[in-house]
Amino acid sequence: MAKEIRLMKGNEAVAEGAIRCGCDGYFGYPITPQSEILEYLTVQNPYPKTGMVVLQAESETASINMVYGGAACAKKVMTSSSSPGISLMQEGLSYIAGAELPALCVNVVRGGPGLGTIQPSQADYFQTVKGGGHGDYKLITLAPASVQEMYDFVGLGFDLAFKYRNPVMILSDGLIGQVMEKVEIDDYTPRWTDEYIAEKFPWAMIGKPASRGHNIVTSLELDSAKQEQVNLRLQAKYKVCEENEVRYETFQVEDADILLVAYGSSARISQKVIELCRAQGLKVGLLRPITLWPFPTKAINEISKHVKGILTVEMSAGQMVEDVRLAVGCAVPVKHYGRFGGIIPTPTEIVEAIKTF
Repeated sequence: MAKEIRLMKGNEAVAEGAIRCGCDGYFGYPITPQSEILEYLTVQNPYPKTGMVVLQAESETASINMVYGGAACAKKVMTSSSSPGISLMQEGLSYIAGAELPALCVNVVRGGPGLGTIQPSQADYFQTVKGGGHGDYKLITLAPASVQEMYDFVGLGFDLAFKYRNPVMILSDGLIGQVMEKVEIDDYTPRWTDEYIAEKFPWAMIGKPASRGHNIVTSLELDSAKQEQVNLRLQAKYKVCEENEVRYETFQVEDADILLVAYGSSARISQKVIELCRAQGLKVGLLRPITLWPFPTKAINEISKHVKGILTVEMSAGQMVEDVRLAVGCAVPVKHYGRFGGIIPTPTEIVEAIKTF
């Protein structure tokens, strides 16, 4: 069946992706620059067509705990917010990770710290990939660089969340959230039936059938020895994820002297940078991490053996650059170029930064 093509904002694409992939419930709270996700779902009212529940909660804290409850029942549930709102969700995300439940969260990042600005930023990298809440846990993190990926990563995010019983974050920014591009839309995926959930997810809270004992969903374990075993199990799961779920793409790295590493909006800008540099005889390539966790450490390490230097491009004071340095060690110089406070770097600025190598 031919796919439908629409012109959509990134935020609208997330909402449409949720409707189309069989999402059971969205619980959120408005905050710029991601409010269109909730607005689109409210206007579209997917319940009569798909059975998807859309609810504006009283706060971000309420939203993430509603997600916690839905995830415990093995429902496809999600939320979205922007930087300060995501900060309020950190406790709930840690609980969901500790209880090993699947859930999807979207962060359309704005400038900070504090209330900051409503303009785009990438300064939530540390909060997301280093575990912004308490305890040793990880969020599988997808970084879209187009409106199409904003749509596609909703379905992918749910797939990964259920595969690993772990929360997944789509880490976008105000630029990708607000820009309009054409998007290929899939047909509707039916929501899972209760019978399917009972068969595929025996841990789920679906009522107690006579065939099994009680299911207990919790992140609490007061016995330290048992809690250590919980953590060891989580770390083993994260290792499997690191071995199997790293995603990235490269552009003109085969003969590159300088490697750019950038994700999301910065990666799109960096593609223009490559074009400008090549026209000036500068051999520049790009590696774009698609998963920020698990991070493409091995790929960056391998490419570093063949380049003279690496420049990370981020709309922040420099956060991902630390993971790039860990990947490279001291093999080559690693520098950072960034703008923050909501300012988007221009290709010509980045070209000049490359010339400092």
